[in-house]
Order: sequence, then structure tokens, then C-alpha cells
Amino acid sequence: EKKELTVLFSDIRDFTTISEKLTPEELVALLNEYLTAMTNIVFRYDGLLDKYMGDAIMAVYGAPLYQPDHAKRACLTALAMMDELRKLQDKWREENRPALDIGIGISTGDMVVGNMGSEMRFDYTVMGDMVNLGSRLEGVNKEYGTNIIISEFTYKAVSDIVICRELDWVQVKGKQKPVKIYELLGEKKDENRWGDLLVAFHTGLSLYREGRWDEAIACFQKVLTAWPEDGPSRVYIERCEKLKTEPFVQPWNGVFTMRAK
Repeated sequence: EKKELTVLFSDIRDFTTISEKLTPEELVALLNEYLTAMTNIVFRYDGLLDKYMGDAIMAVYGAPLYQPDHAKRACLTALAMMDELRKLQDKWREENRPALDIGIGISTGDMVVGNMGSEMRFDYTVMGDMVNLGSRLEGVNKEYGTNIIISEFTYKAVSDIVICRELDWVQVKGKQKPVKIYELLGEKKDENRWGDLLVAFHTGLSLYREGRWDEAIACFQKVLTAWPEDGPSRVYIERCEKLKTEPFVQPWNGVFTMRAK
């Protein structure tokens, strides 16, 4: 059956590289510690653990039991995952173990939900364009140096309870219409912490969309003065420098085409 649901995908960054540096026993111990902590958070917000795919987690909110606030639950899960990960990273560093980093993608919309598989074996899972979008957004974090990206459809459902930064307007591979994407930063109560960053970044983003490359670069550089680690600002400076010298499709519409799946 078709239902409006929210799906969450999380994945460990550079997992293959990390796994090559550990013995199989060390790898299993590290992965189990990480997956246990993250799965407990999914359950805390009443998510359905759909499946593990190696080091990746897929969780669904709003099924099998209906939850009107499924988008909110997924976003709070993602923020709690990042809080827990920071604690684990400190612990792993103390133990001289690799400090794993993750990307999370969240998408809300109509999905087909039910038992799928063969006559012999089947799983209760979700399928559809919005599920694929969630998976793509998880991978898109690598492009921007971010940890949590949500779709515009999720953002509409949670904009009053969380702090987000509009990241980009992207043409995702396999999708006809561009999608607005947002970085999930925190809950509304943390607004003061992010206010200045959001104002400065969004000013730069507007200038970029108007094709005012030098002014946009100056704006993003201002962001980096205050937040030197800000991945999205670095990406936009690089992009503006490139657009200054390379021809692009006219008229300029500000839509970025995602190369990664």
C-alpha cells in the first residue's frame, strides 16, 4: 500500500579504508558498538529498523503503525545519532581506535510499504522514488562536508521545530525535477548558536543564485573566518571560482547537477 512516510539512511564515511587498517575481530567489535548505539536511538524515537546493509542503516518512520509526526521523529533521531557519535568518537580516540564519521539522509513522501520478496522469504520494507532520494541525500553529504541532509519535503514538515540551512537546489541523478536540500543543524532551542552562520551563508547563496560570483565568494569567505571548518562555504567558493571561468547553461538558474548516485 502507498503511505506518506519518512525514511532515514545512515552510512559510515570511508568505511573501506578504515576496515583495511583493522583485523576482522577489531572491525566487528567497532561496527557492533556503533550499530548498537545508533539502533537504540532509532528505537528511542519508535522508528522501524528496516535493515542493515553492511555499515549502513535504513530506518522507516510512520509504518507499520501510523505516526503523524514521522518526519519529526526521523530528524530527532538523526540529531541524537550525531550527539552519540561525538561521544563515541572521543572514546575511540582515547582507545587509539578509528573515530568513525557518518552521513545521514532523510526523505519524506509517498512510499509503497509492505512485505516484499520471494514466496520463500520476504521482508517488510518500503520502496519508491522518495526512498531512493533519501539514499541519494545520504551520499550527497560527501559533496558538502556535512553530516545530515534532508529533502525539501521533510523540511516542510519540520521547519517549525528544527534549525536548517538551505544548502542547494539540486538535480539528482535519475530525477527530472530539481530538489531543494537542507542541512539539519539542531533543534529550535539551539537557534542562537546558528543564527549568524545562517544569515551570512544565505546571503552568499542568494548572490550565487544571481550569478554575482565575486560578491558571493566574499560572503562565503566571511563565513569561513568565523567557522573555518564549514564545508558548504568551501564548496561554494570553489564552485564560484569555476563558474567565473567556465561557460555554463544560460540562463543561469542556480541548479546544481549531482554526479554521485
